[in-house]
Amino acid sequence: MSGGISSSYPYKILLIDPLTCNGCRECEIVCAARHAGNRKIAQKRIRVLGAAFGDASLFVPSTCRQCADPPCMAVCPRNAIRLDHVLKRVVLDPGLCVGCAMCVAACPNGSMAFADELGLPYKCELCDGDPECVRACETQALKYVELHELHHPRVRRTAHSFVASLYGPRNGIIKKTVEQADKEQV
Repeated sequence: MSGGISSSYPYKILLIDPLTCNGCRECEIVCAARHAGNRKIAQKRIRVLGAAFGDASLFVPSTCRQCADPPCMAVCPRNAIRLDHVLKRVVLDPGLCVGCAMCVAACPNGSMAFADELGLPYKCELCDGDPECVRACETQALKYVELHELHHPRVRRTAHSFVASLYGPRNGIIKKTVEQADKEQV
């Protein structure tokens, strides 16, 4: 992937945990307010997909994945999309954009949108390294973490659950609960 984002540390990424999201959509509101200057929801760069089904619910926040080799950048005829190697993000320059929307069509997960009233596409740019959505998320379903932190809590929780399922708490073999494992520092 030449020209892509390098994987050298520190490399922060927006981590999304759909199992923790309660569907409050505060992330959408603060995102729209930051970028549109008001509560104009059409300008949000993050979308919460999903719904409640009786007692069960599933909500999945979705936003730009900041691709290492972005298809949106590859199709842009004016080079209005570039990689920011400092924050490891994909950035759109509205001054160079001609509004063709090819980038919107090329986005593999539908994270780019088009503002008809402006004639420009828009996407998440991680709020210049301090994502508003993360600060607004009370359940911590959204976190802005260094790449090496990504799976550690989940791996620890899975390992402890697996060992507990094999041996159970008998004979003092399993002394730590899953909750304690989550609090432990690696």
